[in-house]
Amino acid sequence: MHDNMEMSRGGIIAVTNRHLCSRPYLEQVERICLRHPLALIVREKDLAEEAYERLLCEVRDICDAYDVFCIPHTYMEAAERLRSCAVHLPLPLFRSCRDRALRFRWAGTSVHSVQEALEAEALGAAYMTAGHVFSTDCKRGVLPRGTGFLKGVCEAVNVPVYAIGGMQGTETCVREMSAFGASGICVMSECMRW
Repeated sequence: MHDNMEMSRGGIIAVTNRHLCSRPYLEQVERICLRHPLALIVREKDLAEEAYERLLCEVRDICDAYDVFCIPHTYMEAAERLRSCAVHLPLPLFRSCRDRALRFRWAGTSVHSVQEALEAEALGAAYMTAGHVFSTDCKRGVLPRGTGFLKGVCEAVNVPVYAIGGMQGTETCVREMSAFGASGICVMSECMRW
């Protein structure tokens, strides 16, 4: 199992959403892994936990084959049973299950304000995603927070911050977001069409 990860290294983290796939989900996961992102967050939080765990096993096998770091999302019990060294949690869940979350080597969370970023860091988050920075189909009709928001979050905390929301899966986008202090970017909509 691939568990060697350095979140401060930077780059692109792919985030899954099977509802955005135009081809079979596991085929799409393999296409993503062929691009060798820094990590893959398996964000299928609408599944029942048992179904999520089965899917996570299959995704992790693909990630391991391509040496891509696999990060479970939301379901700590499934992550624990599969002996994952990482988990990504929405901030309210991170807050309510902090002690348990911190048993993972890499416990990350999502933030939407500087105040939330400061709280996440104080709670012990190893990294965070900050968004949504630009308009995205995933948050249709919700105003983006912009690069000023991203810069404010990055300046406020000392842990790696990954920009999310309307990101293009390119090194150019990574460089542009790094100019605002981000360690890298998270890509969901686009990566599900790669």
